[in-house]
Amino acid sequence: MNDNIDGTRPARGVSAIAPRENGGFPNPGLPPHQHRRADVDPRAEKRAERLVAVMFLLSVLGTALFIAAYFLVTPQPDSPNLFAEPGTPRALWWSNLMIGLGLAIAVFFIGAAAVHWAKTLMPDDEVVEERHPIRSTDESRDAAVGIIRDGLDESGIGRRPLIVTSMVAALAALPIAVLAPLSTLGPMPGNKLHHTFWKSGMRLARDHDGTPIKASDVAMNSIFHVMPEDLTSETPHFLEERAKAAAVIVRIDPKLGKNEESLANGYEGILAFSKICTHVGCPVALYEQQTHHMLCPCHQSTFDVTDAAKVIFGPAHRPLPQLPIEVDAEGYLVARGDFPEPIGPSFWDIHKDK
Repeated sequence: MNDNIDGTRPARGVSAIAPRENGGFPNPGLPPHQHRRADVDPRAEKRAERLVAVMFLLSVLGTALFIAAYFLVTPQPDSPNLFAEPGTPRALWWSNLMIGLGLAIAVFFIGAAAVHWAKTLMPDDEVVEERHPIRSTDESRDAAVGIIRDGLDESGIGRRPLIVTSMVAALAALPIAVLAPLSTLGPMPGNKLHHTFWKSGMRLARDHDGTPIKASDVAMNSIFHVMPEDLTSETPHFLEERAKAAAVIVRIDPKLGKNEESLANGYEGILAFSKICTHVGCPVALYEQQTHHMLCPCHQSTFDVTDAAKVIFGPAHRPLPQLPIEVDAEGYLVARGDFPEPIGPSFWDIHKDK
């Protein structure tokens, strides 16, 4: 065990080494100031100054390279490129390289010069300032309150209610000038976000070729990416409707189902769910046959198909909406209607009743 500074032995259980008469740690003070080379050697100071100037000049050269590359190393077919044939992928590669290199040099050497300037040439004095109470004196506080009261009295706010009322009205009306332009941004969406192209009796078709799907075509533990059969490129707002109507169907053993309502909305273990993740709208396109989980590749939200596609992992907050399906007289899978709730990311209060 080490002795205290005064040569005495420390008390049992005390780990601090300090003179007993002071009752604690002594003030170690500041270590001796280490002067930089440029502070004591004029030649070193000049070298540092020249180095900073050189780095600033290199930044200027980087800017010049950026400007030259922008006009002389271009990817357009009808513009010059000093290193490759214009309009080719190689020309684009050279353009990106030279423009990026010029900008990197310009920005890097400005930062490097500023850092070297601060570390070698700017003042390096160590200053100790005693800490003072932050709270002002009572006299200062009373004086501040008096200034505020005098200002209110001089303005006459208390004696001129007409001015106060009109001022409040002007400040309240001002935000209308900001809100008014919102009316020109187009019609309100109404309930368009609450419905998709799916309708009762509409057949489920394969996404890639548009052919309808029979229940007998869906093998156990398989997955199909589906669209409404009647949704074609001639449909008004085709891309928007296609984005909202995207769905997948999977087939599980009905004995594995944990949600009776979900099984009832399917057909012999064939279940249809929206393909749009309820987190930020990525396509839920990965299906684990052994666990019967559907996975969103963007943020790993995971949905349990056997339990009405409830969220079991990830940032999504609600299950995938399920499309109720049945089989028509020819054995094809058809929708019994639209999704019972809006698809995609949660918005407003769409699930406040759930």
